[in-house]
Amino acid sequence: MRFTGALTAAFVLIGLAAAPAAADSSPSARASEGGDAPTAAGTSFRTAAEFEQGQVATADGAAGDYLYWSFPADAEQRPTVKATVKLPETHAAQTWRIDVYDGLRRRQACQWGAQTRTADAGTSSLELACVLRTVRAWSEPWANDPLPGTYYLRLTAVNVPASDLGVPVSAEVRVESKDVGGAAAVDGSLAEPLVPGIAVTSGAGEEDEDGKSAVLSAIEPEDGWSSGWWSDRWVWSGIGAVLAALAGIGGYALTRGSGRPSRVPPGA
Repeated sequence: MRFTGALTAAFVLIGLAAAPAAADSSPSARASEGGDAPTAAGTSFRTAAEFEQGQVATADGAAGDYLYWSFPADAEQRPTVKATVKLPETHAAQTWRIDVYDGLRRRQACQWGAQTRTADAGTSSLELACVLRTVRAWSEPWANDPLPGTYYLRLTAVNVPASDLGVPVSAEVRVESKDVGGAAAVDGSLAEPLVPGIAVTSGAGEEDEDGKSAVLSAIEPEDGWSSGWWSDRWVWSGIGAVLAALAGIGGYALTRGSGRPSRVPPGA
């Protein structure tokens, strides 16, 4: 009976541990508490407008411009980048594209999503999407895996007809992540996230070639950079150890017998 009660308690523990793990795997859409989303985009990597995951950043521009934003992404997150471009009533066919780069400015491939779309003449808007690979806590130097740090989003029109160059447009971008959890955990972590200016004062600026202030590091995930030191894999490992111990106790209880000899020796 005592063994049955211990086994029941173990299953209750599994249920309580599994509930937070399931909650962590749901899409994250938390808005930042640190301020409003930007209403203008940068024109290069160095002047990219920063925004938090869950915010909606907006910008006005013109067909042919390069619009840049940046956002943080931590280990075990799978970011989904979405962009909406609003076009004027009169325009020729335009093809728009979003590209995502990591903190080393390496272009990251999209697992799926409409990364490039063409708006026919007269179309009022179009939507783009890019689902990145899961961010890893650590990777080999030669690999192109996404790593924790700043990510850059570039939105632009490609092959714009000469008649549409300079036509005013407006854009909205947003990023949401799914927390993959221990399924993506690795045995390693970066010493520091890949954030521009991590070695200098956060938020400090430098002058670029155009005299504009370059953005260094000013934002990070709401709960700070985890660098992959904790995941729900630790929880499941602990539960496995408990179940193994209970199985050993149960096996011993079943095989030790009643504790008395089955036969009484003659003359005893």
